[in-house]
Amino acid sequence: PHLAALVLARGGSKGIPLKNIKLLAGVPLIGWVLRAAIDAGVFHSIWVSTDHDEIEKVAKQFGAQVHRRSPEVSQDSSTSLEAITEFLNHHHEVDIVGNIQATSPCLHPSDLIKVADLIQKEGYDSVFSVVRRHQFRWSEVKKGENKMTEPQNLNPAKRYRRQDWPGELYENGSFYFARKHLIEKGYLQGGKMAYYEMRAEHSVDIDIDIDWPIAEQRVLSFGYFGKEPLKEVRLLVCSIDGCLTNGRIYVTEDHKEMVSYDYRDTVGIDLLKKRGIQVRLISDRDCSRTLSAMQLGCVAKVSVTNKLQALKDWQEELGLSWKEVAYLGNEESDVECLKQAGMSAVPADACAAAQKAAGYICRSRGGCGAVREFAEHIFLLLEKVNSARKQ
Repeated sequence: PHLAALVLARGGSKGIPLKNIKLLAGVPLIGWVLRAAIDAGVFHSIWVSTDHDEIEKVAKQFGAQVHRRSPEVSQDSSTSLEAITEFLNHHHEVDIVGNIQATSPCLHPSDLIKVADLIQKEGYDSVFSVVRRHQFRWSEVKKGENKMTEPQNLNPAKRYRRQDWPGELYENGSFYFARKHLIEKGYLQGGKMAYYEMRAEHSVDIDIDIDWPIAEQRVLSFGYFGKEPLKEVRLLVCSIDGCLTNGRIYVTEDHKEMVSYDYRDTVGIDLLKKRGIQVRLISDRDCSRTLSAMQLGCVAKVSVTNKLQALKDWQEELGLSWKEVAYLGNEESDVECLKQAGMSAVPADACAAAQKAAGYICRSRGGCGAVREFAEHIFLLLEKVNSARKQ
């Protein structure tokens, strides 16, 4: 049977505007679940259902196909079931839909593989995700009611200790898998039904703005970053124009060039060096006099016609694997380097081709703190590497 992953990503969002493609830890929110779905390798097709051009663009960048949903199922009042039903009406080849929520960025391929087995090998009609919680519930007393609250799942005279109570299962909204015949009857859950319990640290749902910084930290700690394990970064190569500087060149009356840079970026370079990470600079043009004036103390190559070859030369010189190399670029000439490096980033104002190739998109613009921001991102991922080693 044809198993399709379907991510519903409407353009309208009352809580957070264009939430589905807002950057979370340097990746568009929808990118986290698409990466997990693609690497799971269990889906015959992977789709994003959207009514928005920018969401369509991001979805295709991450390798998904796009179903343009109609205005009728793109309203605030539209349900997921209505959008899924419309998708099935246009894609008759699909037998099973795995509806994955874009707002669950800590989803891992291993979860999706196990759920696919429940559906395809064990014959379940529907499977949905849950998380175990240890929370005591009390009845609600509305204002003006003359009554007392009552315990719902505990005896106040004998409260459970956490270790003595298995807790309860709650839907966490991460995914809902269902066969076509069930959906056509108006159900996402039914028939031979099972739940799939996700790990608590992977159960993240973003609904309102206040959730964002919390989710970002959770993703950096527990998110899925790709098939290859992260390795400790040993080298950062940074494009000078448009990354270390803002790309503008000022020319004085006596024909001298001037550029500006952000002091925060020089601090970021110093912090990287203190952590034992080499920082090297690269440029298409001859800016040796500018570099001399900046006094950064970094090895640099200028007037480079082939940045990828220069990057390979440095990688081989230092005896590093590509997973140990990070690259910060912003132009089309940086694209192949961004694809090759184990960790890659671009400033917020990088060209579209560079943004598509990068693993992390900074909030800061070139010459305005992007180097420092990427340095902080590297440090957070290094903590993840060290934590994995201890485990």
